[in-house]
Order: sequence, then C-alpha cells, then structure tokens
Amino acid sequence: MRLKQIVAVALVDSLKQPTQLLAARRDRPAALTGQWEFPGGKVEPGEQPLQALHREIREELGIEIELGEEIYGPLDQGWGLNETTAMRVWFAEIRSGNPRPLDGHDELRWLPLQADLATQVAWIPADAPIVAACLADAKEPVNLDVK
Repeated sequence: MRLKQIVAVALVDSLKQPTQLLAARRDRPAALTGQWEFPGGKVEPGEQPLQALHREIREELGIEIELGEEIYGPLDQGWGLNETTAMRVWFAEIRSGNPRPLDGHDELRWLPLQADLATQVAWIPADAPIVAACLADAKEPVNLDVK
C-alpha cells in the first residue's frame, strides 16, 4: 500500500558541524497543539518530494534552505507516522532568511544536539524515533558529496 507522503527538515545550525536543531511547536490540530515536530508538510499531487519540502519550509518558516543528507527511515517511504502516512526527513541549514512561525506553529526553539534531545521538548510521539536518528546522524558531519 502506498502511504501518504510527508516531507520535513531537521534544520540545524550547520550541515558540516551541527550543534543545534530547530524544533517547531504545533498550534493545530487540537490533538497535536503544544507538541513539537520537524517543520514540513504534505507532498501535493503532481509535486516531487523536494519541491514540496522547499515550498513547505517557505510557507511555514519563511526561509530558503540548503539540503544535506536524508535521515533514512525503516520504510521505503521513510518513517511511518501512522497506518496511512510516512515522512521523509532531510538535514538542512538556512540559506537565507530568519525562521519564524508562520503557518501551523506558534513557537520555534533551537535545541542543543545532545543526549537529552528527545526530552528537551514534548515531541509528537511519531517523531521520537526520528529525533533519536537525527541525534545519532548529527554526531558525524553531513557528507554533502553523497546524494
């Protein structure tokens, strides 16, 4: 079964030597309000995942990004969020602009990439394994030569 595709970024302060990760606090829907996540959103019909990712980040944060490596999940379509949806996540850094919570979020917070990353904020439960993978992958500089 083909799952609905979501795309997101693990926005870090530096792709080469990341020390901080940007988390975004949801302001809707009610079931997710106040929980934290990776910024991103749905791939629309006719859109490629990377097109959708850049569009979503412009809409949600008002910035342009430079992509790094993908944080691969256990499924062909990335990380299972529920029975019908999967999310692909890439490391990224800011190319231009200053991130602000424009759509879907009411607060942004830079978190130190350290052992307690998973408990620094109340992450959406489906994002927990992605947070752990992000922390593990961030220990090594992102290899931009690998695509």
